[in-house]
Amino acid sequence: MPLAHRLTHGRSGRAGLVRSGPVRSGRGGRGRPVAVLTCALATVAALAAVPPSPAAAGQAAGTSAADAATVDVSVNAGVGLGTIDKAAFGVNTAIWDSHMNDPEVADLMGAAGVKVMRYPGGSYGDIYHWKDHTAPGGYVAPGTGFDAFMGTVRATGGQPMIIANYGTGTPQEAADWVRYANVTKGYGAKYWEIGNENYGNGHYGSGWEADDHADKSPKEYARNVLAYSQAMKAVDPTIKIGAVLTTPGDWPDGITGEGDSADWNHTVLDAVAGTVDFVIVHSYPGGASADEALDRTTRLPGQLREVRRQIDRYAGERSSKIGIALTEVNSNTQMNSRPNGLFAADTYMTALENGVFNVDWWNTHNGPDKVSTVDGDTDFNDYGLLSSGGCVGDVCQPAVNTPFHPYFGLKSLTKLGAAGDTMVASSTTDDQVSAHAVHRADGTLSVMLINKDKDATHTAKIGYAGFTPTTQAPVVHRYGRGDTDVTRVAATGGGVQELPPYSITTVTVSPHAAAASVGAPGAPKVTAVDSSTATLSWSAPSSGKAVRYEVYERLGTNAQLLATSTSTSATVRNLPPGSEHTVNVLARDADGRLSRPSVPLTFATTAPRDSSCLVTYRVDAGWGNGFVATVTVSNLADTAINGWSLDFAWPSTGQSVQSFWNAKVSSSGTKVHVTDNGQNGELAPKGGSTATFGFVGANDGANPAPTAFTLNGTVCRTS
Repeated sequence: MPLAHRLTHGRSGRAGLVRSGPVRSGRGGRGRPVAVLTCALATVAALAAVPPSPAAAGQAAGTSAADAATVDVSVNAGVGLGTIDKAAFGVNTAIWDSHMNDPEVADLMGAAGVKVMRYPGGSYGDIYHWKDHTAPGGYVAPGTGFDAFMGTVRATGGQPMIIANYGTGTPQEAADWVRYANVTKGYGAKYWEIGNENYGNGHYGSGWEADDHADKSPKEYARNVLAYSQAMKAVDPTIKIGAVLTTPGDWPDGITGEGDSADWNHTVLDAVAGTVDFVIVHSYPGGASADEALDRTTRLPGQLREVRRQIDRYAGERSSKIGIALTEVNSNTQMNSRPNGLFAADTYMTALENGVFNVDWWNTHNGPDKVSTVDGDTDFNDYGLLSSGGCVGDVCQPAVNTPFHPYFGLKSLTKLGAAGDTMVASSTTDDQVSAHAVHRADGTLSVMLINKDKDATHTAKIGYAGFTPTTQAPVVHRYGRGDTDVTRVAATGGGVQELPPYSITTVTVSPHAAAASVGAPGAPKVTAVDSSTATLSWSAPSSGKAVRYEVYERLGTNAQLLATSTSTSATVRNLPPGSEHTVNVLARDADGRLSRPSVPLTFATTAPRDSSCLVTYRVDAGWGNGFVATVTVSNLADTAINGWSLDFAWPSTGQSVQSFWNAKVSSSGTKVHVTDNGQNGELAPKGGSTATFGFVGANDGANPAPTAFTLNGTVCRTS
């Protein structure tokens, strides 16, 4: 987040910056901010019927259970989405926030399960000098020094996420901070970011981030990341170093700056993928309302998958050692509102389910910007989880540290899962209701259901696979209209659970049968892959004895069995060329029971290496939500081609062709069909000639390259 608390996002990125105080607002420089396994696994494990769910309170006035929309919820405990990290749930804190170390803050963060606090505050990280606790050009509140901050962090039982000053600092200054934190004081500060949104230093035209380097290119940033890492790890080699990336599909993703050979992410990762421990992205989806931002949560899986693809490309076998941290997130609109509370819960879990180890809300306190009414509540457009007690004109916020709705969205997650628990696949038949499920370490299974419909109650019927609940009533917690906290309520009964409008409901059921005597296998990895086969290996479970392993491919909340093995490796065959697959490995014990799933692995097969055609796909230019691409087709066969058609599919539903040249292009969903234009239909044998066409594309979210091209029915090599 830039220096101030209010950002406006233009079409080409963060176009404007507004700073405001408790009673006044203004524009300008650095002022003071106020800151199916149901198919395959069903044959090998008992699947449960829907447990009797007793009745819930909080039904919307005027809506009867009979009138409520019914939504089917599927949960599959055999399809694992990863383990919740100790650093999963975090918030940002800022040195301009005079209330950041209030005793109430530590209590509130602890109650909400917050285990990471990020310091010294977004873009302040690039002007902050820790030794004298100054931020030239910015405001530093009394009592916000590093030791005071660490007192609050330790009171929550958590850990810090620290931004080392890249913009106006030096590697030596950062190394000295590591020495003070971890050698002198023994704080054990593990996570260190090298700067904050450094692509916003003016190199791409928009400049909110301080950067005193004469060269503001991504290449220079990458060079300095290596220098910072070397200096800091010389002091404490156990720390984790993070590098800043742009979020795929958000400005300035895809833009190649003047004098650069590639965009920010590809330039940075090419240089640092062999060194860094994690990468950093931010997300402010925005929109006309918090409801619109809530709907945009669906873009996040594709964006995070593209980050992992980029890491895979440059880190190779080291990719699994590089984590992804979402160190700033907020809807960027109607920030104190109830729908933004739903957004908080939905976004945290969506990010964690898609490979992120840490999510940090922006911000603990921030300050009011403008007053409106959302769902009957006064909204101050304040990024803070907690009130700062500020005013807009004659309208003032509640008392300092009063929680806003997003705080309770975050607190609701404490009823869903905690560090060490296994996230599992879930889905619903209604896009107004989102679901997240966690198989907890104590054996229970929790399902969070978020009803985004502001008007109607929805009735959820939950079906479980790979898990058999008891017949006893589930434990239900809710945060909805009329609730002043996350509250335990009665279950609905009749085999369903009612979800009031604009609510977060968490249903927890106990297991009917004993768990498997064997633990989950270790994380699988690819040891060999080609166009149609992949060899996977994993470590044996840390507990119990496995008699067999089974590899399942995730298909939503379903799965299909791909391979079995009595050893800790297996080869999966007959895979389509250029295709992506996400798999879990499960162990079976001597009694035939399946373990919990391993963490997931996503891998891609290659294009054929010996094909009779070759396709080169190149993105020539991009601007965040659009791009220009050139495609070149070659015939490598011994005979000529007279008339050709090329087919490919977009990896993301948000990608499309808008206009084209030198070919005829048609689309249906994600499928694209291209034919010659009548003048470039002849392709000489053995690569003797080529056909080239281009198009302007649009992307809502990430913009990954297509992985497989078929020329006249033949799958081609790609370059």
